[in-house]
This record gives sequence, structure tokens and C-alpha cells, in this order.
Amino acid sequence: MRINLPFRKGSFLPLWLFLAMIFAFQQSFSQTERRINGTVVDAKGTPVPSVTVAVKGANRATQTDVNGKFGITAKQGETLVLTSIGYTTKEVPVTAENSYSITLDESSNALKDVVVVGYGTSSRKAISSAISQVKQEDLNRGAIADVGQLLQGKVPGLNITASGDPNKPASVILRGASTVNSPGSPFYVIDGIPGADIAAVAPNDIVTIDVLKDAAATAIYGNRASAGVIMVTTKRGKKNSSNVSYSGYAGIEKVSNSLDLMNADEIRAYLTKNNAGFSANNDLGANTDWMKAIQRSSAFAQNHNVSLNGGSEHGTYSASINYFTKDGILQGSSLERVIGRLAVDQYALNDKLKFSLNLSNSSSNSHNVPLQNVVLLQAAKHLPVNPIYNADGSYYENFGNTGYFNPLAIANNAKDDTKYNVLLGSFFTEAKLPFGFTYNVNLSYQKTTASRGEYYGSYYNAYRGNSFYNNPDPAIGVSHTLISLGQNGTAARSELSNTVKTLETFLTWDKKFGEHSLTAVLGYSYQENVSGDGLTATSINFPTDNVGYNNLALSNPYAVSSYRIGFGDSRIYGKTLLVSDFFRFNYNYQGKYLLQGSVRRDGSSVFGVNNRWGYFPSASIGWNIDKEDFMKNQKVFTSLKLRGSYGVTGNSFGIGAYTAQLLYGAVDKYYNNGVLESAFAPIQGQNPDLKWERTASSNIGVEFGILNNKITGTVDVYNKNTTNMLFNYRVSASLVPGGNINANGGSINNKGIEVSLTANPVSSKDFNWSSTINAAYNKNKVTSLVSPYANGDSILYTSPEGPGQSGSTLQILKTGYPLGQFFTFKYAGKDANGNSLFYKRDGSTTTQPATGVDYFYAGSPQPKVLMGWNNSFRYKNFDLNIFLRGTFGNKIFNATRADLSNVSSASANNILRTAADDKITDTRNYFYSDRYIESGSYVRLDNSTIGYNIKQPIKSISNIRVYLTGNNLFVITGYKGVDPEINQGGQSPGIDYNNFYPKTRTFLLGVNVSL
Repeated sequence: MRINLPFRKGSFLPLWLFLAMIFAFQQSFSQTERRINGTVVDAKGTPVPSVTVAVKGANRATQTDVNGKFGITAKQGETLVLTSIGYTTKEVPVTAENSYSITLDESSNALKDVVVVGYGTSSRKAISSAISQVKQEDLNRGAIADVGQLLQGKVPGLNITASGDPNKPASVILRGASTVNSPGSPFYVIDGIPGADIAAVAPNDIVTIDVLKDAAATAIYGNRASAGVIMVTTKRGKKNSSNVSYSGYAGIEKVSNSLDLMNADEIRAYLTKNNAGFSANNDLGANTDWMKAIQRSSAFAQNHNVSLNGGSEHGTYSASINYFTKDGILQGSSLERVIGRLAVDQYALNDKLKFSLNLSNSSSNSHNVPLQNVVLLQAAKHLPVNPIYNADGSYYENFGNTGYFNPLAIANNAKDDTKYNVLLGSFFTEAKLPFGFTYNVNLSYQKTTASRGEYYGSYYNAYRGNSFYNNPDPAIGVSHTLISLGQNGTAARSELSNTVKTLETFLTWDKKFGEHSLTAVLGYSYQENVSGDGLTATSINFPTDNVGYNNLALSNPYAVSSYRIGFGDSRIYGKTLLVSDFFRFNYNYQGKYLLQGSVRRDGSSVFGVNNRWGYFPSASIGWNIDKEDFMKNQKVFTSLKLRGSYGVTGNSFGIGAYTAQLLYGAVDKYYNNGVLESAFAPIQGQNPDLKWERTASSNIGVEFGILNNKITGTVDVYNKNTTNMLFNYRVSASLVPGGNINANGGSINNKGIEVSLTANPVSSKDFNWSSTINAAYNKNKVTSLVSPYANGDSILYTSPEGPGQSGSTLQILKTGYPLGQFFTFKYAGKDANGNSLFYKRDGSTTTQPATGVDYFYAGSPQPKVLMGWNNSFRYKNFDLNIFLRGTFGNKIFNATRADLSNVSSASANNILRTAADDKITDTRNYFYSDRYIESGSYVRLDNSTIGYNIKQPIKSISNIRVYLTGNNLFVITGYKGVDPEINQGGQSPGIDYNNFYPKTRTFLLGVNVSL
């Protein structure tokens, strides 16, 4: 086809028409959506995954895959907006090109360089305190619902121990035990909410966890911070993006190790060898593995998480729902949890005003093994020649053996259930004001509700009057007591809630003056706590066991003249108030010289009237040596920082609303004109001088990066000293009403070194290998036990009360020794007759040592070194992660092995195979002594995960990752017990006493899908 246009010399009309046609064609073309592709890399050319690529002003977005590639529909003339945590947002205009290569620049406020501190964030370069950060992708993997277990082995100095019990949180100790008053767990802050319950957070929703270690970082939280502070940051939406993701897994667990008990043939042979035998009512020809009888052959776990994240130019949102369920390996135990979360950020006035709404609710349903520690003890000691059931199907019981009860009967004729709910809500307002000021008002509300029901059926009538004792976890002042059971069923119900209302408001000034930078925060905090609000009731004598704990009204306790309905502890309800002022400033000059200081003034109603207010100051300095002129021409150090800090924090955990008060309680009964009434008397003395524990700590640290950050690391040396430890003292009633008072006294010291190294030996387009190893050494020592109510220097405690060993103790709280120091008999081998010998204090030997007299110091449960080693590999679309952790230098008192070595009662209780060489006439071979103190050192292959990424399998799915995870794959240890990971928290660390919930080996198959 040919087009002829009129043309006159000197006229530009044809040219204008021609250009107009071209422009119209281009406009038509530009309005046609087409598929464009691209690759996103960083400054080094390494692909950047999970970058959000959105079309500006349109509801179209995607994410880059593991190789940094993306595909999206767009029109010419539109703009692509690329956002990713740790990188500067970049806008790229869409031209006629169909393929784009885009380089993102690292942000100066990159997440990997930003840490969360009290009431703000800071660049890692600009802080002079000790803070460790763990990102979501570096957290432990597996069927884990507890945040403590997510951090095991990941942070130097963080000692975390956990059993296989799905309903028991891990013990978390930072830089050694700082108190004997409580477990000493760190203080949690979730998305700026102080003291938030960590059960409100699903692991999938966590972005980073920042562990604040030294006082320079923690003092801003005053009298709640001496055990460290853990800051948890959850997911937020991003502007101009939209993302839907699903992650889920299913797994199976099996017992990883069991007690090495004798079977029927072995114990029968042992008795025959020693000219002994079973009684007629013991040997019924069975061969029962009682430990397997109380366990499942395998347990199932699953987790499902759906999240929606996104936003527009004026607001963002993030919502998720998480469902987690895990069967315990012990029959009857399980955990089911549902967590819903919503986070909304709304911006106004050109982003000068920000409103944030955060809501989360966690609902857990826990089924516990009734009298779990008793069940574990009875299963361990039960003879394999006993059957589980009699011929008529009833449970086999032999009350002729003292303290001998069928563990399955105990568990299956009772219930112990807990429903735990955490509602957490907050509303934050942030206003950016002129002259570098920012004003924040934070309101938060937390309500935790625990609904517990226990029922012990009419079967328990048979246990009444048969020395049915409990088996409590060891601690100071804890001993075995008879379990009080009513007739025809005993039920207990409690519905208790705790609420925390918090208002925090603070003004931040962030200003630069040439080469000077200053950030200052001044704030106020008001917190009201109500605990134990609810009801507790117990009753007995039910018409049928089918009622359980669900209807106490059907009970008839009045038919039992000696019984009184119980309504719980009279001190369970309490209301307290905490009011605080705080101030912090950060100053740096030229980015080289850093100075930080803070102070918090806490006023609390829980303390004595003479000590309601406390001050907690801190200061730190830092020097970024790499920024000095003399470092510019060297090629070794990419970064190098030296820092030091000193500060004071406090601990008020363990102090309730009435801890410092004079209390009266019912102590007895008396008849008043023929009517039985309660007699009241003082049960606790008043202490107007009671105050918080005080921990003063110093820290010197070095941070470095060498060879262009191929190797980075930190080294910290610290010294922290706790004084005014809180303790409950028993004194003469003539001195203190009730003979009981809470007071401050004694001190404890921790010194240590922490090292963390990260290397990236190989980094290429197709293959990458990164390795991180951390290690921590800590020395713990009690330095004083002196107080106004006690001038001694030692306390004997931890009494497992094994057979024939009433009054024996395993540990001593002693000046100059670590918390949990073992103090017991010293084993001296065998005499000529094969009887166990023990050293006396004068060095001679005896077969009859004196309890509490012939004791020797026998090792410490405190580990000398904690280690974690993580290796991550990526080859094209495959990834592999291998994580090992270990504990070295600690001792474990294997009281379980001692009790199960009681050969003199082998005809009535089972024994371990390791006791086969002891003669049955050796009646003291099981005595608690250093014979049963073992090395607790171990190395565990804690986790191994292999995954494969499928990039954009279909148009609407950006990435699918399928993975297989194995947990607790093997343990290298010399420990003879079930597992060397014995609880390190509380007052009695390192004690293994027939109460260890079996650990499991887990295999998971999971998938992550991003839309």
C-alpha cells in the first residue's frame, strides 16, 4: 500500500504528520501490557532473592527467585519499584526493552546493619554495646513452638536447655546464672511491647531477634533487665507490594535414647547369680518394657502458616495465621496452638505521621501426663517380670512393694489439661516533628488466661494410705511429700488471668551538626499489672469418673467429714504498679568516636516502703578504628571497632504484690462454742527495706571484618556482679512474725569470654558456602550469702530422697563456689567383700559414711564452654544447612543411675545393666556419691536441612521450596543417662533424677510457597 501526501516547498506539514503517526504508534504500543523479565544483583554481582518488584500505582507485584530473576507484566512508560530489606529502594522506568539487569545498592540502614535497641533502632556501626542478632533464616529449624529452642546454639553466651516435653518451655540463661531467686530468664520485648509473653509469637512471623547482653544495652529497662533483654521483631508489610505465602511441614518423632534397664531374662539371671529370687506375686512371667509402655511408638507434629503482606503508598499490612500441633512422645501429652496476628501501619501528612495497630492472639491447648514425674519414676523402677494388666484386664498392682505403683494406671486414670490464651494488642503513634524531633506514644494491653483442669479418678482410692509420694523437680527447700487424695475422685479447676496495661511515651531527637551526630531519647513509662485474677476450687467424692473436672457441682465433699473444699492460695491475686522515667543519648563524631549513656528511674509498688525507687545508669564508648586515616591504605581490615561499657541493671522477678508485706493466714482450727473455726496468725513478716537485685556489669568488645568482609567476628569479655540477691529466709518467730521473711542478701559473680566468627569461603553465581561458629566461656561463683537474717556461708539442698537416703543432699550453695556445686560422698571403690567404700573427712574409708558430714566438693554443673557451628551451602537451586552445637566442661549428677543401681532391692525394683557387676549384698552401692557424677560434655548434630527451590513453576507462583529436615540426628557424649542436655536453669542445675522427659529424633518434610 502506498500513501501520497501533498507537499509544498517550504512546508513542514508532511513532516509533522509523519512524526504524529510515529508518536501515535508508540503511544498505542506503550499502552499494551507485555511480559518483561529481569535479574536483580547486588554491588558484587551476587543475585538477590526475595526482592519485591511492583508496578508503581498498579496492583501488580512479584518477587525475585533464588537466582534473583523475576517476570512481570508492565507497560512502557510505567515504573518498576524494587524493595528489599537491607537495600535502597530503586525505581526503574519501563522502556521498550524486554529484559533488565538491575543492581541494588545496600542501604546504610540495611537490616543486617540495624539492631533493635530499647526505644529505637541503631546502625551497628553506631552502637557501642554488646548486641547479637539472629535473623529468621538463621533460627533453628524443626517442630519447635518455643522461641528459646529457636535460639539454641545461635548466640554466644546464651545457655538454652530443653527436654522433649512439648508443654515445657526451654530454660534460657544469658551469661551465667545471675541469681538464686528465680530461673533468671531474659526480659522479652516484642515489637516494642515490654514484658510481652513470648507465647504470642509464631516462629514463622519472626524477622529478627536481637539479644541485648551488656548493661549499656539493657539498663534502659531498669529493674527487669539483669538477666538480659531479648528484642523480637515480627513481619511488617512493604509499601507498593503484595505477597501471599504459605509454609508448612509434617514430621514424625521417635525416642532418640532410653534408659539401659534390664529385661526379664537379665534381671532373673542377676538374681540367680546372687542366690536371690522374686517373690511369688512379683514374677508373673511377663517381659514388660515399662518405658516403652508409657511412650508412643512415634509422635506426629505439623505446622501450617499463611501470611499476607503488602501495602500501598500510604499504608502497609501484615496478617498471618499459624496452626501448630505436636504430640509428646509420652502417651497422653500433646500441644495444639493457633496464633493469629495482624499488623497495620497507616501514614499521613507525607509520612510525617504514622499509626500502627498490632493485634495477636495465641490459643494453646496442652494435655499433660498426670503426675508426670511420678509416672517416669515408676516406669523406670518397675520390674519387667510384672505385667501391665491382670488376667481380668484390670491394672496389675503390687502394694506389697513400698512406693510401687503401676505407671500406666496412674496416667490413664487421671487428666491434666491446660488451656492458655495470650491476647496482645498495641496502638503506636509516631509523629515526625521539625528540627529532627520524633514523638512516640505507645499503648499496649496484654491478657493471659490459664484454664487448668485436673481429675484423679476413683481408681486412686487404692493409693490412699500406700505411701504415694510426689516426685518434684529439685530446688532449695523442695522435698518429697505425700500426695493427698480424696475418695471417689479428686478434681481441681482454676481459671486465672493476668493483665498488663502499659503506656509509654518518648521524645527522640536525631540531629547532625556537621561531623557530629546526636540521638537522644527522653521518655516515661506507666505499667499496671494484675495477676491471679480468677477462681480456684477443688472437690472430691464424685458419683462417676465420667464427670471429670468439668462439673464440680456434682461432687459431694460434705459426706466426707474430714474434707474441706480448697480455694487455692490466698496470695494468688495481686495488683502492682511500675512507673519509670528514662533517658538515653548516642553521640558520634565523624562516625569514628562513639559515646552512649542511659539512665532509668524505676518506681515499683512491690518493694518495701523505704526502697520504692531505684536508678539504673549505664555508659559506653566505641571507636571505629577502620575509619582512621592510618587504616586507609591497609588491605586486611574492612571494619574494626573497639568498644567498652559499664552499667547497672536490676532484677525484680520473684517479687509479688505481697512479698514485702506482713501477711496473716489460716494456720489451724479451733472450736468456738462448739463451732469449728479457723485460727489466723502471721505467716510472713514485713520488710520495709526490701528492694531489687542489683547487677553491675562491664564489657569490652572488638568487632572486625577482614578480607573485604570474607571473615567477620566479635569478641567480648565481660564481668557482672549481682548483689542484694532476693531470698526467702526462715528465722525464729520470736524475731519475725510467722518465722518467714523475704530479704536481700548475698552476691554472685559471672566472668566470661564470647567469640563469634562468620566466614564466606566460597561465593559464586552457582555455589555459596557460609560458616558461623560461636563459643562462650563463663565462670560462675557465689561471692557472699550474708544478709540481715543469715550470717552463714553455705546451704545444703537438693534432696532426691532415694530409697534409704532420706536427708541426703546433692548440692551446696557456698561462698566461693558456683551455683549448683555438687557436695556429696566420695566413692572409694569396694572392700574385699564387694561392699562399697566411701572416704571419711579424715581420709579413711568406711562402708557407713555420715550424711552431711563425710561430704566432699565434687564438681560443678556449670558448663565451661558453649559452642554452636552453622554451615550453609547453596548450589544452584539446592540448599543445605548443617548445624552442630555442644556443651563442654560441666558435670551431671546422675541420681537416676544411682537409684536404678540399688541391687539390694533388685527383687522388688528393676536395675540398670551397668549395675550387673555389683553384688546384691552391697547395700550401699547406690548411695549418692561422686561415683554417679558424670561428664555432661556433648556435641550434637542438632539440625540438618536440605531444600530445593522451584523458581516460578507457574505464572502466579514466584517460588516453591521443598525441604527435608532432621533434628537431633546424633549425640557424641560419654554421659550414661538418657541425654546430657540436663536443665541448666533454676537453683538446681545439672540434676538428672527420674524426671527427664525423653528427647526425640525428628524428621520433617516441608514446603514454602510464595505467590
